[in-house]
Amino acid sequence: MSIIQSDLLILGSGVAGLTVAIKSARALPNKQVFVVTKAHESESNTKYAQGGVAAVWDKLDSFNDHINDTMVAGDHENDLEVVKMVIEDAPEAMEQLIRWGAEFDINESGEIDLGKEGGHSAHRILHHKDITGFEIERTLLQQVESLPNITLLPYHFAIDLITEHHLKGKQRDISSCFGAYVLDQKTNQIDTFLSKTTILTTGGVGQVYAATTNPVIATGDGIAMAYRAKVAVKDMEFVQFHPTALYQPGVSPAFLISEAVRGFGAYLRNAKGERFMLEIDERAELAPRDIVSRAINSELIKTGDRFVYLDCTHLDAEKFINHFPNIYEKCKSIGIDVSTQYIPVVPAQHYMMGGVVIDKNGKTSLHNLYACGECSCSGLHGANRLASNSLLEALVYGNRIAEDIITNMPQEAEKIMLAIPEWDEEGTTVPKEKVLISHNRKTVQNIMTDLVAIVRSDERLEKALDHLLYLYTDTEKVYAKSKLSPQLCELRNLIAVAYLIVKFSLKRKENKGAFYSLDNL
Repeated sequence: MSIIQSDLLILGSGVAGLTVAIKSARALPNKQVFVVTKAHESESNTKYAQGGVAAVWDKLDSFNDHINDTMVAGDHENDLEVVKMVIEDAPEAMEQLIRWGAEFDINESGEIDLGKEGGHSAHRILHHKDITGFEIERTLLQQVESLPNITLLPYHFAIDLITEHHLKGKQRDISSCFGAYVLDQKTNQIDTFLSKTTILTTGGVGQVYAATTNPVIATGDGIAMAYRAKVAVKDMEFVQFHPTALYQPGVSPAFLISEAVRGFGAYLRNAKGERFMLEIDERAELAPRDIVSRAINSELIKTGDRFVYLDCTHLDAEKFINHFPNIYEKCKSIGIDVSTQYIPVVPAQHYMMGGVVIDKNGKTSLHNLYACGECSCSGLHGANRLASNSLLEALVYGNRIAEDIITNMPQEAEKIMLAIPEWDEEGTTVPKEKVLISHNRKTVQNIMTDLVAIVRSDERLEKALDHLLYLYTDTEKVYAKSKLSPQLCELRNLIAVAYLIVKFSLKRKENKGAFYSLDNL
């Protein structure tokens, strides 16, 4: 076990974390920046983002229109001042990304090709084919490699934030963050990472559900760590389900059929071939995600079918393949020719609007702790995120956090850091069997999928809470006596996140955006 000291400790290596790292390291070349990530350095929700980044780029578009679209999608639960700030900062954030080397698709006129997605009133989505997130992640990692004061540590799993709670002796109020305890997955040692400033950029919570578009790493680690450290958390009832995940039973994560495909002109049809969205909303297939997801869910309940269809057969095949090469190849690999056949789709968990509460500079309620990206709750998204505003939020807040750190970086480590103890695993043993961990993980996913999905009720939520409290007690017993593993820590985090979703859902007595309860009708 080692004690490692740094100026900045960033937990997570997606667009949010890497943006903070690059901007901070450039401006503070004498400061040491550590980026800790639990899988390969490129593995993050960013990597899987297909659609693009929303920004006012066209002269015919306006900040006011983008602001209004964001507020409407969020059912006006958004913080208007935050929405204005992010959208007005968007063009500069994109220009910075282009300067760093990101390549976005160009149209026949030699200008950036702007897509349109559900909920948007204009073409404003900058994209790279249908792998925009992958292109952004590539760009940022390339920048990181050029900066000698950034140390990138893959396969390091953050277990818990270090606060006054970990000091031995007299119980203290929790007010500051001093870093994190981190499991080195190659040595199985738990190191103490002490830092003047810590940034949570740990991504989403998708694996709390059985059907999700999120990668297997999306286990809500940052939100769970923050919750255990008494950091303010908000809006956890607002879980976005993407309307169009490719229907493949038993496959996780589900393959996402981007919102941009409907923006390109695809139609949703039921088993009878009818365009059912025309009767639901005047925007039809381009209505916000919560409306489209509930419409599909209602259609499946009504008909008993397992999926609906996305119809691309009327679209220009050559342009479709050029615009969505990976979606085309994925469908082709399972025997679907999108030019002549419909694509079977179902809703799947996609994004968490809630999370760790932050201010306009990304600060949390805990001193020296920032948060950014999907693990945070800035007020931008409200009750339902507008398509392609997620990468945008991470870029803008990544810049703002870096600027705040550059201006206000503590010159000296707080004296209390010197008293932080190393991780104590005395009396723990390696579990003989891990089947109970995997079983309980599947149980959490089934509870949430069956009882806490698109449409909820108080009765189902209460039943889910009972099940989760049992799993919590059972898992804490194992945690107390076991040498830690990523699998056990992820289970613990999933249970915490599931509990928060249920508790916040029970408190909400009005249907808003992505939250819909039968008891609120």
